[in-house]
Amino acid sequence: MRPRVLVLRAPGSNCDQETAAAWRHVGGEADLVHVNALVRGEVALLDYQILTIPGGFTYGDDLGAGKLLANDFLYRLRDRLEEFVGRGRPILGICNGFQALVKMGLLSGATLYANDSGRFECRWVNLRSVNRGRCIWTEGLEGLIELPVAHGEGKFVPESERKLAEFWEKDQVVFTYVDREGRPASYPNNPNGSVGGVAGLCDRSGTIFGLMPHPERHILPCHHPNWTRGGARLEGDGVAIFRNGLQYVR
Repeated sequence: MRPRVLVLRAPGSNCDQETAAAWRHVGGEADLVHVNALVRGEVALLDYQILTIPGGFTYGDDLGAGKLLANDFLYRLRDRLEEFVGRGRPILGICNGFQALVKMGLLSGATLYANDSGRFECRWVNLRSVNRGRCIWTEGLEGLIELPVAHGEGKFVPESERKLAEFWEKDQVVFTYVDREGRPASYPNNPNGSVGGVAGLCDRSGTIFGLMPHPERHILPCHHPNWTRGGARLEGDGVAIFRNGLQYVR
């Protein structure tokens, strides 16, 4: 049987369809489920092996990006979420989903603020895979990859310099923004001003992973704007993340 993946929907989600398509592309059985269906018990979270919270502007980003969706989990779905996490089932949060994971405390010790530019940033960025093996989502991903970003509140800010050092020591930093040569980046290559260039973070178990760039938007080679000039890519750079998630639960 194919692993079952719940792709969460909420008012303002706008990346759910392509996220579900990415899961199906690698062999998963992806269902689009509205958060209210979970709250009402019409769908059981534990019927799924993987939870994905896709990008968008849930609840219009009122009170801050991802905050109200995080409150859904904290105040209406806490017991089910805690059991899901307690069983070691993976969670992937992309963009708005990353913001929600941070604000519900599953990726604690940091927050995501408004971009330094003061505006929405939509561009392709270069990322360095820096995780040393803790994150189950990026196994085998080495060197540089390219993914697009599209957000207004993506600046990663740790609660302290000591906490940032701890993230590195515990192998929780997964991706950093870099330039085309792989060097630490400033704007626009670091599109939001993230401290330390951090673009993705996992928890200490390595099963909960949040990132601001969109891997679901680089699944096929033709998704890249330079695909006709970039050589013979066999697949997009985002595929490995979804494939690793499935491999972990098989």
